[in-house]
Amino acid sequence: MVLLQDCEELVLHNILSKVGARHAAQLSCLSKSLRNAALDDSIWAVKSCWDAIKSWASENFPELLSTLQRGASESEINEMEQRMEVKFPLATRIIYRFVNGQEIKDFDFFENEQLASLGLIGGYSFYGHSVNVHLLPLSEIFRKTTELAFLFPSNRQKCVVMAASCNLNKFFFLDCSNSQLYVGTGNLDSGEMMPCVPNELVQAVPNQQDALLLWLEEYGRHLHKGMYRVRKEQNIKRISLYPETSPLCTTAVTNGVQVRASAVFVPENSDLQSEGGKYFFSYSIRMRLISEGNILDGTCLTSCQLCSRHWIFRANGTIVSDISDKAVIGKYPLLYVDGEEFVYESCTNQPSSSGSAEGAFTFVPGSLRSPKGRPFDAEIAQFPVNLPEYIF
Repeated sequence: MVLLQDCEELVLHNILSKVGARHAAQLSCLSKSLRNAALDDSIWAVKSCWDAIKSWASENFPELLSTLQRGASESEINEMEQRMEVKFPLATRIIYRFVNGQEIKDFDFFENEQLASLGLIGGYSFYGHSVNVHLLPLSEIFRKTTELAFLFPSNRQKCVVMAASCNLNKFFFLDCSNSQLYVGTGNLDSGEMMPCVPNELVQAVPNQQDALLLWLEEYGRHLHKGMYRVRKEQNIKRISLYPETSPLCTTAVTNGVQVRASAVFVPENSDLQSEGGKYFFSYSIRMRLISEGNILDGTCLTSCQLCSRHWIFRANGTIVSDISDKAVIGKYPLLYVDGEEFVYESCTNQPSSSGSAEGAFTFVPGSLRSPKGRPFDAEIAQFPVNLPEYIF
């Protein structure tokens, strides 16, 4: 028992987590160190968080698991804190005791799209702007923090870079002085950042709540609820941050044409100092022709082709944009019954953090070259274009 109680707290916790609740309670009576390990809510919370993320990955994205590095030691974390002259919040220390970020053989060499797609926090892509966020290991935290320290405003001198996009266009910063997690905006070069977790949650228990843990816990919940899913494009798999479940993702079916739509906030392109389009969003549209209700004027639709679009964007309930034009991203998708889903992404600037989008796509039965009936409008059900509580 002397050897057991002399073990590090994380080691004791791992032992207790494997023996079950009843035996853990019994062991906690044997020594103070075992009792502290059994009662430490932070350790249990971090373990539960990592277990949730890993269990989802094992079923949906097993390639991701191989990038998660073995946990760092206490001495490694202490050394990193000394080098950066910061003190990590307790939960952050425990997070890195379990998993030392993601393995990044050469973080500046992300022309390898397969490697770039394995970001734990996922991302999005539109018009050549691609994001896929990796949780950094301690070595990269030090390197990136050192490189970007000149960007930190005077009230953010205890910030460290915890996560970054594969092509270094999106950064997440943990402020060790207040335990809040921030993301850089389009004005990061002037130090502009946004909180990623509601401030009231971080401030609920001073010096105990850690935004990084709250952030990862919420992200894990989104994964398990199917909010975020793995997409495969050109044989490359990645976690997509375009919501896939209601109410953030809406679905409408018109004459068999199913249209799903959702939006994601893009902080790195947002300009909070602007008087106009402060908030930048990307939206994803998924359309296909299904075999249920695919009838127009009594005729069964076996195919149809898009010819034009109509969009209405609102901010705080007021229409700020009403657009009609041909095609979508320069394409005229031809849909076949139960064929492949056509997916495209675009973007919009909004003057407020609360808004919505809706509209319609005009289709021709058959094809544009060989129409089989009159044109019809397929509804794009209204979907939210809002600043989320948690920013990923």
